[in-house]
Amino acid sequence: MKKVSLLFGIHMHQPVDNFDEEVQKAVELCYEPFFQTMLKYPKFKFSLHCSGWLLDKIKSEYPKLFENMQILTKEGAIEWLSGGYYEPVLASIASNDRRAQIKKLSNYIKKHFKVKPRGLWLAERVWESSLVSDLYACGIKYAMVDDYHFLSNGYDADKMNGYYTTEDNARELELFPISKALRYALPFSNIDDAIKSVLVHQKEENAAAVIFDDAEKFGLWPDTNKWVYEQKWLQKFIEAVLDNENIVTQHYGEYLQKNNSLGLAYLDNCSYAEMGEWSQQTKDALAFKEAQEKVLPYIIKGGIWKNFFIKYHESNYLHKRMLYLSLQQKDFDKYSLDALYRLQTNDAFWHGVFGGFYLPSLRDNAYKYLLEIQQQRAKENTAFEVLDIDKDGYDELKVLTSNLSLMFSTKNGAQMIEFGSFDTLFNWQNTIMRRQESYHSKILHADIKENHTDKAAVTTIHNREVAVDESLKAELIYDWHAKNSFIDHFSGNEFSLENFKSLVFQEVGDFANKPFLLKNKKFVRKGGIYIAKEKYPAKLQKSYSFDVNTVHLKSKFKTQYIDKLYFAQEFNFHFAHPDKVTFNGKILQNDFSEYNTEKLIINDDFTKKTLVITANQKCNVFAFVLHTVSQSESGFEKIAQQISFIFTTSFISELQLQFSLEVRNV
Repeated sequence: MKKVSLLFGIHMHQPVDNFDEEVQKAVELCYEPFFQTMLKYPKFKFSLHCSGWLLDKIKSEYPKLFENMQILTKEGAIEWLSGGYYEPVLASIASNDRRAQIKKLSNYIKKHFKVKPRGLWLAERVWESSLVSDLYACGIKYAMVDDYHFLSNGYDADKMNGYYTTEDNARELELFPISKALRYALPFSNIDDAIKSVLVHQKEENAAAVIFDDAEKFGLWPDTNKWVYEQKWLQKFIEAVLDNENIVTQHYGEYLQKNNSLGLAYLDNCSYAEMGEWSQQTKDALAFKEAQEKVLPYIIKGGIWKNFFIKYHESNYLHKRMLYLSLQQKDFDKYSLDALYRLQTNDAFWHGVFGGFYLPSLRDNAYKYLLEIQQQRAKENTAFEVLDIDKDGYDELKVLTSNLSLMFSTKNGAQMIEFGSFDTLFNWQNTIMRRQESYHSKILHADIKENHTDKAAVTTIHNREVAVDESLKAELIYDWHAKNSFIDHFSGNEFSLENFKSLVFQEVGDFANKPFLLKNKKFVRKGGIYIAKEKYPAKLQKSYSFDVNTVHLKSKFKTQYIDKLYFAQEFNFHFAHPDKVTFNGKILQNDFSEYNTEKLIINDDFTKKTLVITANQKCNVFAFVLHTVSQSESGFEKIAQQISFIFTTSFISELQLQFSLEVRNV
């Protein structure tokens, strides 16, 4: 009788410095009951990857759980896999950083579990062939990707029950294709169907059923804790596997030693199928989804993981800031180097059902690490550098005072795109645009029910129907320009809170999202005012200057249009607790309006700082809390991202405005 080798692996990860309550929830609902169950069945062999930060947190705060992992390792149940210590997407970081992060985690595992990992978990299964040399240099012999990686490159669907050999730069690596069918079946199917999903791989001698997936499916995903532990799905599954004479559990390394490769494989840049959809632009993702339903899913491929840097320019900026700092690391002390590795954590850079781009706290953490590094490089005197740091073809002006890290874009309206404080390690310019996402159609058409006919006893989040709050529809407003600060708007009509908030004011200038020339720290654009199909030439010059804690702006505008115009200087500031921030002593529960004022005092309870903005003439000030609507494992989420506000005034032909933005202690 042919037997099938079940290669069962789980991957544990929490974003670096995630909230304690979130980690505790994961431990209580998922990690602790999982390993307590596995302790009862030491003959059930499985493979394990845990990101280094989470592993160390478990060691310090959940010692019993850590001990259970040690016991299972000693008894031969667990095979450990390495990876990047802080769970970066390895393809997105420099070669020397890849090797350092892998070695850091491998050494940690060897120290505490007395084994040396030979396999590696690729974060988000993001594959590029350039990884081979670095994995080889770290002593890694094998890794896991999805069967989708192979199928989308033309490999036989019936030959996904083993491993393949790949090579690059004269180095070799073995690749196991993870079964999508198993990923969707475990732990969601009933026990009989789950066993059938394993046995279906029993097509020839020495075949393998390959599954390596998120541990969080076993208790943390919606509805799974009750199903997996209270109703004992995991226990029943393990017992059914051990009792089945046609299934044998093995470690990946053990299977590798006993079985030959299925052949040679060359794979293009790829991640799992869903990621290919998520990383596309919205219009393409909608068309892609429709086309996939008409053919085999792997015939039409989506985007690659790095396309998130195209889809979200804010993610790209953070990533390129990281790469810039990585190139400076020869001068780093050990604390700055560790901050660099933490900055490389993948979660804040992307978004789908998973990924934390829309979670402000994750972006805050990333900027904290960035500012920790920049703090070590700041000097007493203000330093300036002009470079295209985000690789968009346009220069930025980088400014470091002794307490502020600032960046100004020439591509987008000579605007401030970074506003970080060293004594708070917080970036108030951690803002994002409101974008259309493909899943917003489910909100707009919430009355349309999707028909799912799978036999899952518990529905996977990919097929889960979620109740839609009708109020979310009103939040689906999409920005037409980046939400930075010192944005210049011109209109033929007066600005108000409502038309600013709903983006229905009439923009007649071309200065809010167009390039400026930078010379001698002055930004200049020769643009126009467009009214009644006529263009009236206009010129805007913006001159910034800096003190230790202050940004000064002098703006000079002149146009050939001779009737009244209205001007608005837009700011977007991110706060950790926008519901507690006060504008001139008022909380923005119902937005904010103040007339004929020269000063706005913003108190931030999180950083314990006061931001003071003063103008050289009286303006009206309007503000609101800007929300995005995104999806997660639990459904749709309305998230406060930043406070958006304007200083507005009227003028004829010429306008000279000065703003001073100062950071003060409360």
